[in-house]
Amino acid sequence: MSKILSRKTLVTCCLTAAVAGGVVTTPLAFAQNQPAERGHKAGDKQAADGKQMSVEQCTAEWKAGPQKAAKMMTEKYGEPSGMTPTRLIWTDKGPFKEIILINEEIQHDFPVPHKDYLQHVVEFKVPTDKIGELAEFDGSIIVDRTRGTIGARCDIEAHNLLALNLAYDVINGKKNAEEARKEFGEIVKAEMAGKKHDYLSKLTFQPMPKAGDADTALMKGKPGEAQPAAAQE
Repeated sequence: MSKILSRKTLVTCCLTAAVAGGVVTTPLAFAQNQPAERGHKAGDKQAADGKQMSVEQCTAEWKAGPQKAAKMMTEKYGEPSGMTPTRLIWTDKGPFKEIILINEEIQHDFPVPHKDYLQHVVEFKVPTDKIGELAEFDGSIIVDRTRGTIGARCDIEAHNLLALNLAYDVINGKKNAEEARKEFGEIVKAEMAGKKHDYLSKLTFQPMPKAGDADTALMKGKPGEAQPAAAQE
């Protein structure tokens, strides 16, 4: 018997092996005959000429809200620090550790129905006994205790600033969750009538660098190091 497999046999074996392993893939012989498309889809890291894609190119096929936010953030903060097909990120801009924009429109009905896709993150140590109250205030307040950050996600920067400032009021006991929710609605209502509140334009508190909490180890050893059986019990 010949040791050289025919093209048909090779394709069949490739497909059979992929299905058996739980993953269906395109056979090599078929993939080799497909036209190259790299650099022609919105979100690719490089354009066809090999140059880095612009924000406009990257977001050309994004949803309307995130696409508009990408333009606004780029005009204010310049080119993003990083781009992927579904995400833009700016780092260390003003008081913010990160500004993250995703190509996703998350329905959020507080204080009025809108879509969430733009997040502003600052370094800050949030007491653990306040995390639940912050969630009651606004479900789009995002606390990362380990990393030491607090973020707000909405559709515009002004409302993220508002959410962060009211979150700070909750943290320091100036307001409870219900009072913060009520004031959020009142400020937005006034904004729609042409009245601008300070909470919409700047942070009223200073970020706290190196606010991360690594927590307490329950066993000895270095990160990723296997533990003895007795220590795992």
